[in-house]
Amino acid sequence: MFQLYDRFLTQQATSIQRTLTATISNVTSQAGLLWSLIDGIQLSAEQCQLKWMQDIPLVEDLRMIFERDPAARHWLEVICCYPGFHAIACHRFAHWLYRRNVPFFPRFISHLSRFLTGIEIHPGAVLGQGVVIDHGMGVVIGETAIVGDYTLIYQGATLGGTGKETGKRHPTVGCHVVIGAGAKVLGNIFIGDHARIGAGSVVLRDVPAHCTAVGVPGRNICRTNTQNCPLNHEQTPDPDAIVLRALIDRIDTLEQQLQTLKLQTLAFSGSQTHANALQSKCPDGR
Repeated sequence: MFQLYDRFLTQQATSIQRTLTATISNVTSQAGLLWSLIDGIQLSAEQCQLKWMQDIPLVEDLRMIFERDPAARHWLEVICCYPGFHAIACHRFAHWLYRRNVPFFPRFISHLSRFLTGIEIHPGAVLGQGVVIDHGMGVVIGETAIVGDYTLIYQGATLGGTGKETGKRHPTVGCHVVIGAGAKVLGNIFIGDHARIGAGSVVLRDVPAHCTAVGVPGRNICRTNTQNCPLNHEQTPDPDAIVLRALIDRIDTLEQQLQTLKLQTLAFSGSQTHANALQSKCPDGR
């Protein structure tokens, strides 16, 4: 009797243990699914928040400074001590007023920004997001200029006109363009995406995408990788040096050909003189 009762208790305990194990496993799996759902919701919220923040031009401008400038270490330092960021922030407010036909104040804000930063951006100019003006002193951007997203502009660069013409008279710059220090891009021309303008260049004609323009006036060099590398001036080809090298090589080739012709002429003249001498000695051909 006691053995049967003990066996019954053992079976009941085993059954209860199996039921508890299955219940705990079910609850654990449901909790795991719940946490996965919560993590997915949090990740989606973070992505939406990040996308919303990236849609704000000034936030993207600030982020690109840290990406483009290795000297940028802290956001407070950038906000307080970077004149390029100050000039772009003032321009965005001035441009907002300019588009709403507010008189006087857009130009006045632009004038104050120029006085404080040394960077002159007309309130009518259109700047994309993620634009970085590095150092910035002496940068001039004209009224009808258009600057694409993620463009990098170094100090002393000018996006200007060529005269007193009206209408669209300033350059249109594509996305991911780098304009070197002291470069002058003049007139209603187009600079393609991922193009590079060398320091000190004067560009008066269109620059195709993925090309580098160097020299005065600018010459396009389209055999360079401009999408995955920055503007390394020490690796920028010199078009004048390339032309001179080609001319020197051509001259060397022509001199070698001329020397060969001289030797052949001398050899032919020597053989002809020898034949004439033999003929004079033997006039009857014997």
